[in-house]
Amino acid sequence: MTLLGIDTGGTFTDFILYRNGSLLTHKVLSTPKAPELAILQGIKDLGLLDTAITIVHGSTVATNAVLEGKGVTTVYITNHGLGDVLSIGRQTRRELYNLQPKKYPPPVAKEYCLETGGRLSASAEVIEPLTQQQLDELLIQLKKLSPQAVAINLLFSYLDDEAEKRIADIIPKNIFVSRSSAVLAEYKEYERGIATWLNSYVGPLVQGYLQRLQDALPNATVAVMQSAGGTIAAKLAGQQAVHMLLSGPAGGLAAAKYMGDITSQQRLLTFDMGGTSTDVAMIDGELQLSNEGEIAGYPVAIPMVDMHTIGAGGGSIASIDAGGLLQVGPESAGADPGPACYGNAGHLQDMAATVTDANLILGRLRSDAFLGGDMSLDIGEAQQAIQPIAEKLSLSIEDAATGIISIANEHMAHALRVMSVQRGIDPGELSLVSFGGAGGLHVCALADALAMRNAMVPRYAGVLSALGMLVAPRARQLSQTFNNLLNELKNKDIEQRFSALYQKGVAELKQEGVVEKDIIAEYSLDCRYLGQSYFLNVKWLDIKSAAKDFQASHEKRYGHQLELEVELVNLRLSLKSKAEDIQLPLIEKNKTSTKDNLAKLAGIENAVPIYNRDGLSCGEKITGPALITETVSTTYLAPGWSCEVDKSACLLLSKI
Repeated sequence: MTLLGIDTGGTFTDFILYRNGSLLTHKVLSTPKAPELAILQGIKDLGLLDTAITIVHGSTVATNAVLEGKGVTTVYITNHGLGDVLSIGRQTRRELYNLQPKKYPPPVAKEYCLETGGRLSASAEVIEPLTQQQLDELLIQLKKLSPQAVAINLLFSYLDDEAEKRIADIIPKNIFVSRSSAVLAEYKEYERGIATWLNSYVGPLVQGYLQRLQDALPNATVAVMQSAGGTIAAKLAGQQAVHMLLSGPAGGLAAAKYMGDITSQQRLLTFDMGGTSTDVAMIDGELQLSNEGEIAGYPVAIPMVDMHTIGAGGGSIASIDAGGLLQVGPESAGADPGPACYGNAGHLQDMAATVTDANLILGRLRSDAFLGGDMSLDIGEAQQAIQPIAEKLSLSIEDAATGIISIANEHMAHALRVMSVQRGIDPGELSLVSFGGAGGLHVCALADALAMRNAMVPRYAGVLSALGMLVAPRARQLSQTFNNLLNELKNKDIEQRFSALYQKGVAELKQEGVVEKDIIAEYSLDCRYLGQSYFLNVKWLDIKSAAKDFQASHEKRYGHQLELEVELVNLRLSLKSKAEDIQLPLIEKNKTSTKDNLAKLAGIENAVPIYNRDGLSCGEKITGPALITETVSTTYLAPGWSCEVDKSACLLLSKI
């Protein structure tokens, strides 16, 4: 079996090859304008162009299209009187007290919002039928507008999707179509409409990209990571493009959970620091999912990993603001031109200083050991980039670099607090897991900032998201609004609807070659007190248990229970197949010295040892300060910290 995990990031595209029980890592600079070029280059470097391989890919195509506003021309079709729903939204302002707020364009221009019949009531009664004349009028309007995609969102279509299907049937085959009843069969017409529009807005781009990739790799079987941490076959992914908005980060969390299981650590606070951004999340036994995500200011009610992302990465640009204060990010140098120390020509004019340049100046990055020596870093360029900042602050270059690192660390520490302290969780009870190409350089400082005593830098941390692609299961997340009071329902009412969802999800997984007996099903309900707007999710066993669990969950979250009836809102079903049985190579105990050299680090009087991570043995203990280098990342073990190497070559860090 030859498996290849690929994660396309803003700066690097990462590869992990699993073959005959061994793992091989690789990195190439990303090609943002055509991501498949970097992928094909990496596959060529690995000698796999003509090999029969299975590829699992984390793609940024959907994410970047939304963030940059570069999706396809999309028509939005809804019921009469509801054409402005996406523009009105929830009537919330981004800047509550700004009397002259910036105007943002609506998701869909007014002329591309079409209204028609087919309206249902909340009890699925037909209020306005969909006539043939209305279908003919829609077809005329579509021919006039010539869109690349159509999003159909009729009121209460999750109760009866017949009208949406009739509209979809008349749309020319060359136009991409999304139906809200298929994308998100839940109540809340605005959130359902946004999810359906996003699916159409980026769907053709995702389809085209994946098709080009498959055409270039005729011998490969390609699957794609979804935002909820499971994979889907590439041939099906385009129709469900909205599920790929957190494709890459979800891979990182899948791998972090896998590493946590290996090291018997179930409660983790993770941070994935790449070249462009840092993703922060919590794992409590299982990946935590959210239906309240957001991208580019739009709500995303599709299940996705519960994550907080900030613009702080190795490529984050340092600058002095109008008030003379040092700022770091959110702008990034990305892959092109990249940090100044990369030596790309684009820096000759602006010489933007980045976090990576600062780490190089402080000695924490080794110019001759970056990417295993395949890429050399230019410390002279880094010094020239930081020099203007140092002069404006009346500091030495080293002190300015220290300031850049301190500010970047504080940005990330704040993000970690959002996912822990602000949710009533003591980070001291968790283990901090660092990954991403730049994460190991900051792990000790962030653990100190949150008073955490334990941390872990997994093996292959620099390409961990790519590993996550290989250990994630094929999966589906299905939901259906079924709004009723719990005490007015019988168990069979809920079980019948779950059965329909199960059959749908299993049929999709079978198309990918999954055997039904290997599918794990998890059933849950979204419940709330009658009159509430928000809900809590509880596991489904039976009605009595669900009501009891909801009361307990409400008290745990909000500190109290209410004497109100419990209302069922949505049914949720998670289907997962067994993941590939990836076994990491184990390392043996030995007494061979692994010190490579000594390095002088800024702020530390004596030279510190450099260890080659590949030469570390099981049970070996290292006391900071020290540098631990590997092909895809570097770990800075700060003073006051020690680490022990476990049998899977993970670095288990402890506060001394």
